[in-house]
Amino acid sequence: MAGPVHYEVYIRKTAPAPWSLQMATEDRANAIQTAEELLADNRAAAVRVTKETLDPDTMAFNSVTVLTRGAPEVQRKRVVPDDQAGPRCGSPQDLYTPVARELIGRVLEDWLNRHGVTAFELLHRPDLAEQLEASGVELQHAIQKVAVPESQAVGQPVHDLVRHYQKLTERTIERLLFAGRKNQFPDLGDHSLADLAHRLTGQPDRAFIMGGIVSGALKGVRGGRARLDRLMDLAERAPMEGPPHAMVMVAIEQVMCELFAARTNLADVLGPALDQGASLAAVVRMVAPREVAALINQDSRLALQVPIVDGPAARLGERVAAGQFPLLSASLARMVVRELMSPRRLRPNDAGGEIDILRTLAMTLTATAGRLLTLEEVQSAFNERSKALVTADFVAAYVKSCTTVLGEAEALTRLCENVTGLANKRAAARWLSACVGSLRFEGEMRAASGQTAAQKLGVLAGLGRAVRGCGLSERDEADIITTIGLVGGTVEVEAKITAMLARSPAPLQQKLSVLLRMAAGETAPPGPAADRARVEAVKLFRAPSNRATLAAAPETLAPLKGLMKAAGLAA
Repeated sequence: MAGPVHYEVYIRKTAPAPWSLQMATEDRANAIQTAEELLADNRAAAVRVTKETLDPDTMAFNSVTVLTRGAPEVQRKRVVPDDQAGPRCGSPQDLYTPVARELIGRVLEDWLNRHGVTAFELLHRPDLAEQLEASGVELQHAIQKVAVPESQAVGQPVHDLVRHYQKLTERTIERLLFAGRKNQFPDLGDHSLADLAHRLTGQPDRAFIMGGIVSGALKGVRGGRARLDRLMDLAERAPMEGPPHAMVMVAIEQVMCELFAARTNLADVLGPALDQGASLAAVVRMVAPREVAALINQDSRLALQVPIVDGPAARLGERVAAGQFPLLSASLARMVVRELMSPRRLRPNDAGGEIDILRTLAMTLTATAGRLLTLEEVQSAFNERSKALVTADFVAAYVKSCTTVLGEAEALTRLCENVTGLANKRAAARWLSACVGSLRFEGEMRAASGQTAAQKLGVLAGLGRAVRGCGLSERDEADIITTIGLVGGTVEVEAKITAMLARSPAPLQQKLSVLLRMAAGETAPPGPAADRARVEAVKLFRAPSNRATLAAAPETLAPLKGLMKAAGLAA
């Protein structure tokens, strides 16, 4: 490929077959469309599209998977290299890494939730270690949950791993209890956090001791909102700059990352009254306050969708805006992406509101692209979420409140506009095409329902313009607009609007203006109605008496030149 970015399409002809390169192109849409067609035509059991970006420094390509469809890969027995055999954690220090703490949080989730603490606090508070050791059964079950899958991964017997992690757990608890007996974790009620940070600078166990100090400050504080408030108090008491400042902030940030990982804590911090969509919007506002504020300044309607964050969440947002806690910001942004890719509804009882909040999240997350997330991550998340918007259940709930079939068509047009991804656009277009092509739609537009025929043509013209703005494929767009145009043609024929205009005693300029607006698609949909209006306009222009009238007053043509060009009657 000539450019620094291109897309590669891989296929597997059968489920157990390896991936093979099918094509490479610089056109993302072409790559995805080709992959979808290969799968639809049964020429491949599975397809995959990757984005390859050239690194100018190393001249190597970085690969990101854009699309994967079809049969899952056959899992082959993994051969473990000799240097990877054995337990993944060999010393107490290994349990303090982010990956190990995440695993501890999963296997001890119930115990941690009951005590209202995080895995970071468990590893830094002697009192919690004593309670866990005394529980016995829960600790043993947690060790088994770790040992069984690791045994399959590293090829070591389960019993050996269980004994290893039992001894490792005992050593870790003993180390923590020893630090507690030696009073290595001073109480902040008697000491200044800034002074302690300065005194710990340069010590080998400074991170462990500072973690214990921060964890100890949270003792007895329950609830996500109260705990975040306490952490913000600690951040205010931290040294202003230098290694002591970083030492305190790193410990606080690690606690907050684990604090926000629990749904209950997030609901407590942001407010239990918020639904899933509003919670995600509030999280984005908390971690990207500047971007959201700029969007609200451009469009004040966004303020109705993005909840205001207050209290400790607002305090956290101020620090994030100042460039602090970058790992927490990125973690929360990725949490939003994961929730978007999950099957959970954003607004279970309001399908229309779900599209509103999804559009808001798309705008706010796109504004953060490059700082918190890549644009590829944002696009993938919304492509995945869009799949749920074109299912039969969601569409039925979405149009349930529509009292007319025209209302359904307008709602489905909005759905087409807001879904992303080629396949999702096609699915949404099929719903809209079925709606406007139904006998019910034609019957409703032809029936007398309180609107004149001219008003109905105007509504159909507006619907056609909305369809053009949905970003559908050329074929789907043309089919839908053609169908709308045929309905408009039927309405115009029955009302004889064009013929009545041509015979009306109205001034020539007024008649031409009305006909040209119909021909240009402003007041009638493209199709038979617009074509007939164009033909009548040409007849009026060619009539000798009318030509003489226009020649005598050429200034009357000036306002019509734009409409003539739009109607295809002038270059």
